[in-house]
Amino acid sequence: MNKKDIAVNKLKSLGDIILEDVHQNNVPAIKVPSRGTSNIVYDTDKRYYVLGDRYGKRSLGNVKQITKIAQMVYVANFCKDLVRRGKTATLREMYYVSEGWDVDFGDQQESNIVGEDLEVTLGMTREDLGLMPEEDGASVYGNITFQDDDVEINALRAGKSGYTISPTIDEVDFVDHDVRRVIAVETMGMFHRMVQENAYKKFDSLIVGLKGQAARATRRFLKRVNEELNLPVYICNDGDPWGFHIAMVIISGSAKLAHVNHQLATPDAKFLGVTASDIINYDLPTDPLKDIDVLRLKELSKDPRYKDEAWQMEIKKMLKIGKKAEQQSFSKYGLEYVVDTYLPEKLESME
Repeated sequence: MNKKDIAVNKLKSLGDIILEDVHQNNVPAIKVPSRGTSNIVYDTDKRYYVLGDRYGKRSLGNVKQITKIAQMVYVANFCKDLVRRGKTATLREMYYVSEGWDVDFGDQQESNIVGEDLEVTLGMTREDLGLMPEEDGASVYGNITFQDDDVEINALRAGKSGYTISPTIDEVDFVDHDVRRVIAVETMGMFHRMVQENAYKKFDSLIVGLKGQAARATRRFLKRVNEELNLPVYICNDGDPWGFHIAMVIISGSAKLAHVNHQLATPDAKFLGVTASDIINYDLPTDPLKDIDVLRLKELSKDPRYKDEAWQMEIKKMLKIGKKAEQQSFSKYGLEYVVDTYLPEKLESME
């Protein structure tokens, strides 16, 4: 059975549960896995957040839950129609479509949450259900060939901006590649610098421009190339708590998406920099940490994802020096420095 058939069957099963309760003269109810913080657990073996085994029950016997169940049923029916017809809709489009339903949403955030409730209840991602985010994923540059529908695309021939990862990345096949690693960078400024300096050749690498916090499609792509192509993944972000967090979401997933981290997290990915040690060793231009940066670093130090000794050392060191640095700060030594000196030294030390 293909993924499309599985999605349709799971969506239909949601309606069957309600109908079965009606036929048996029971009050219809749906079991929804709890996404509360008390049911989100860091699995030390898997090295990412997972959902626990606690469930909530939404019942038509509870006046406060009637609207929620109705919204879930409408969204499920909308998704079933999308999947059957081989179509997709953005989350924004679904929100506007819902204006014509008998039960609508107060705002798009509410409709997004119902979409997440549906994916956690059915055990499928929203992309499997035909729902797509507004934004595309990262840009990829390097010698890798994709089969996208009936078209073969090599990321080197997609232009200097690279191949754009779509939310339907799971439907794309990896045909061929001639690379040894993946280097993901936080900013598109650094991505374009690395493309201009031919970093893909120098490091036999795919260059991935994350565009800040990595989209789901980007995280899924990184996981796939790591596991299916056996390529090591390195992440180079700004040297601040927010850059640390962007890297860690790729490595160990987020608490918010604990129900799909098994498809998104890449536990073997490594944070290359910029670290607090880099700031000191390379005498980088810096900005002082703000109060919110200090607070965030202290929060990270208590987060189970950062329990590793190396992470703890870098967090403490950054707090001690009271400084942060952007990844473009290496330009102090010339535009080519990051590719000619920094990355070769870091990769050698890590490999």
